[in-house]
Amino acid sequence: MTIPLSEHDLEAYLDEALPVDDMAKIEKLVRQDPQLVVRLSSIHSRRDAGVHTLGEIWRRHHLSCPARDHLGSFLLGTLSEQEADYIHFHLDTVGCRCCRANLDDLKSQQAEARDTIATRRSHYFQSSAGYLRRK
Repeated sequence: MTIPLSEHDLEAYLDEALPVDDMAKIEKLVRQDPQLVVRLSSIHSRRDAGVHTLGEIWRRHHLSCPARDHLGSFLLGTLSEQEADYIHFHLDTVGCRCCRANLDDLKSQQAEARDTIATRRSHYFQSSAGYLRRK
């Protein structure tokens, strides 16, 4: 992150759309520089007044983000190569933290489901062990 910060950097900071390290650096600068607070306040005021760029609207409403069900399909490996490439690009190159969080959540749900299935199978086996016939 370079100092001075551009309007784009500050807008991305307000949208929490920067990598974690950059967010932390800007947060530290905001605490030290009252002028930066004024700039952020100005951006907030402009946004509240309804003055938006097309890019801001796309970023703010995550219009380029894949839907959660597409992220699930990506995780399962059922997307076309083109769709999977886009999601790789969106996660790795763009670095979308929102989609990364969604994907991590889906992964944890998938892992929980595997544990639940294993536990259920074990219980079924345990409860039916006495009913199995021996030769």
